[in-house]
Amino acid sequence: MFFTYLRRELRRRRKAALVVASGLALGIALVIIVSSVSSGMSKAQDKVLESLYGLGTDMTVTKAAAAPGSGSGERPKFEFDAKDSDDDETQSTDRVMVQGFQTLASSTVDKVGKQDGVAGAVGGLSLSVMKVDGQFKRGEFKQEGGTGQGGGRGPGGGGSSQPQGEVRGGGASFDVNSYTVYGTDVTQQDLGPLTSSKITSGRTFRTTETNAAVAVADSAYAKEKTLSTGKTVTISGTEFTIIGVSTADSGDAAANLYIPLQRAQTLSDSKNKVTTVYVKAADSQKIDSVKATIQKNIPGTTVTTSADLADTVSGSLSTASDLASSVGKWLSIAVLIAAFLVAGLLTSSAVSRRVREFGTLKALGWKSGRVTRQVVGEALVNGLMGGVLGIAIGLAGAYAVTAVSPTLTAELGSSGGGGGMRGGGLMGGGGPGRQSASKALDIALTAPVSLSIILVAVVLAVAGGLIAGAFGGWRASRLRPADALRRVE
Repeated sequence: MFFTYLRRELRRRRKAALVVASGLALGIALVIIVSSVSSGMSKAQDKVLESLYGLGTDMTVTKAAAAPGSGSGERPKFEFDAKDSDDDETQSTDRVMVQGFQTLASSTVDKVGKQDGVAGAVGGLSLSVMKVDGQFKRGEFKQEGGTGQGGGRGPGGGGSSQPQGEVRGGGASFDVNSYTVYGTDVTQQDLGPLTSSKITSGRTFRTTETNAAVAVADSAYAKEKTLSTGKTVTISGTEFTIIGVSTADSGDAAANLYIPLQRAQTLSDSKNKVTTVYVKAADSQKIDSVKATIQKNIPGTTVTTSADLADTVSGSLSTASDLASSVGKWLSIAVLIAAFLVAGLLTSSAVSRRVREFGTLKALGWKSGRVTRQVVGEALVNGLMGGVLGIAIGLAGAYAVTAVSPTLTAELGSSGGGGGMRGGGLMGGGGPGRQSASKALDIALTAPVSLSIILVAVVLAVAGGLIAGAFGGWRASRLRPADALRRVE
């Protein structure tokens, strides 16, 4: 009887049911779209941060670069051999410098790894290389056509004792090429910037190549310099064989070339030194406490977490994320509340128009509880229909956002803690390589819809139906059979 009456009443009041369901659907669809877009923005920010410090890294430990004028910095100096012959011979020299930060002792890596809450720690050395090469060319002396006055060249000739003319041509032409090198611990390759790149050609390092003259080249740099596996590059007089080419998952790579840490320390005269310690926390919910522990037990260092770095992300990605998390969230909540209220009021209004019907049913023996259950059942079905419609609209909206994939810009600035989480390559500055005060990355926005969002939509649909049913049920429970008799004409 309950379902038969329910089906008949919903069919008879199709327009009213559709209005209630549509109002709930609008609110639920907006919640799905805003939630999926916020999720997409969160993933986009995670992608940006991973491109900076590497997959799996929760924080970095560095030592801020010395202040300008402190005397610790050294200007690059280049020396060339002076030769009397072979004027056209190319002169070439390069200078390898630590980039971005002051160095830390390699023992710091072990100290960090022993702190409570640390699951893993690995050191890295960020370098910049400035290479200068070119040629010196000797000028030619061009003598004037005649001799001195009187034609004499001797002391008594009355003429000049020096030939008349000028030096023409000569000079020097040199090219300056700078690039970045990252020294990676080949025995622990699960942390650090190289983890944010995929090997697209060749192979990565072997754990036995701790001091081998091998290198992995970033794909963009390899394309620029026409490098490939098997070719060699020379860094400060040492030839390195390219064993692989890597491609960054997003944004720029941490360095142009990756080499074993021990080789990088030798090239830069930084034996047993690192610039950055990459740390993975045992519990992602306790990153702040791990940070505090490291700062307390290892003084003089700067600990930067992914949350700290996220605060430095600006641009349209940050603006859109703020809008989605603030304006979008409150807008969806306001629309949802309005939809619930409208559904409740419409249901209550429909009950008022059915006074004679419910009064008659009570006169026939229906109790107030049965009438209330009937009204709540109808409202619940309307809510479920609104939920189905809202999920369909929400999925369509999220799919449209993903299909369009609007491009947002993430502007990455200095974190204020002595540098970012890339070992100085992008965030810290300090070397003449690729680093800059900020860097813009373009990120394509998606709107992934997770199962949890769908479950939230179902809960909201049921809640909307129950709220509307509560309005109508309360109204229906107050009706008396006498009210129906007053409406009889």
